[in-house]
Amino acid sequence: MNHSKQTAVSAVGTKKELICAAAEQIWNYAELSLQEEKSASYYCSVLEKEGFRVEKGICGIETAFSASYGSGSPRIGILAEYDALSGLSQEAGSLERRELTPGGCGHGCGHNLLGAGALGAVLGVKAYLEESGHEGTVILYGCPGEEGGASKAFMARDGLWKTLDAALTWHPEDVNDVWTGSTNSCIQTQYKFTGIASHASGAPEKGRSALDAVELMNIGVQFLREHMGDRARIHYAITDAGGISPNVVQPRASVLYMVRSNHVAEAVELQARVDRIADGAALMTDTVLERKFIDGMADLVSNSVLEKVLYENFRELGVPSHTPEELEFTDQLSRTYSGNDHVPGAGAENDPLLREQVAQMQKDFGHAMNDFLAPLYQGDAFEPGSTDVGDVSQLTPTAQIHVAAWPNGCPGHSWQNVSCAGSSVGRKAAVHAAKVLAAAAVDLFEKPELLNEARAEFEKRMAAGYVCPIPEDAVPAIPD
Repeated sequence: MNHSKQTAVSAVGTKKELICAAAEQIWNYAELSLQEEKSASYYCSVLEKEGFRVEKGICGIETAFSASYGSGSPRIGILAEYDALSGLSQEAGSLERRELTPGGCGHGCGHNLLGAGALGAVLGVKAYLEESGHEGTVILYGCPGEEGGASKAFMARDGLWKTLDAALTWHPEDVNDVWTGSTNSCIQTQYKFTGIASHASGAPEKGRSALDAVELMNIGVQFLREHMGDRARIHYAITDAGGISPNVVQPRASVLYMVRSNHVAEAVELQARVDRIADGAALMTDTVLERKFIDGMADLVSNSVLEKVLYENFRELGVPSHTPEELEFTDQLSRTYSGNDHVPGAGAENDPLLREQVAQMQKDFGHAMNDFLAPLYQGDAFEPGSTDVGDVSQLTPTAQIHVAAWPNGCPGHSWQNVSCAGSSVGRKAAVHAAKVLAAAAVDLFEKPELLNEARAEFEKRMAAGYVCPIPEDAVPAIPD
């Protein structure tokens, strides 16, 4: 490892206690999407003390922020998230389900670690810029509401990501690898129908059922499923059925829809068809329809140049190491859920030979933690889920890594994830992610040819342009 990268990596090590303290504090706050006031304030305070120029409430989102250091180009962005999930309050480091706060929230996706690792990365890059005097700017973006709010997509609508030469990020996972391939785009809309209450038996002709409208809309969408792309998905949840009395014509009802497709332009088109079905349901039931846009996000655009940069630095730095006590904890935790025998990583999912290679790595290590670096796979990988990192990748070259923060096969959005995210196992992942991201960023500062190659690949992949899933008049929102 050259001196420049060693400076950045050593600085991360020096700031280890600060990174771990951030991970623990945000884990304790456990604030829901778009409500992360304490978490955002904490990060802004830390970054101001570390000498960063902090701008709060960026792109009109109260809990979003940016923190920059340096000047000029290149401009490298590091993405942070810090929202939690409802109903997942859980004791840290526990091997059984134990709520800290009944019905409370918890970091079931490890975003307390994600934000802390991103913080550590920019601190490492700052140390490099200070020592080297190299021109360039590193920016930490505080991105709230990944679990419901898609702040990065709203920032994309405002053109924020166009100002960057590249963006890097990471996510806690059950494997150490570089995330490659594409994802589904996604649009969420709430449909609220208003009718007229009436006695269902005594005066049914006077009633206009909002619940009928929801049910007819749902039936219409079921017929639509036959006529959409193979990778498209439509999910829904009735959020208000109008009451519990069957002898009352329900005057209100609402349903939340999530429309997905591999490419955002396809999702926007499919969303318009769902909108027309809702219009038809209102027309058939003589009810009034109100739409509430919740969020939208584009599909992920891969960048093989940046992925290779991340992989080479990951390989040079190795993976987090765990104590016998930590390995015993994660081995026991893995027995609390099914699917703990799966073979992880994009390569294992798409290439039989790589699957055998990863399975052998698991066997050789002999524990539930996947303490090895999975092979880099840059084929036609596809993840049916969605992330608003996709909107960043549609406007600037973007890449990300996974770092093992919980045992193999640990289910997403689970109490087991929360338990690990509040433990030393999770905090080690955050510190290590910071080192890999910082080292990769130094490569981008010092080797302009990498950014040029990444940009050329990006321009080729995005020749058709970006279709933003966020309407011009929409604001970040959560369902009623």
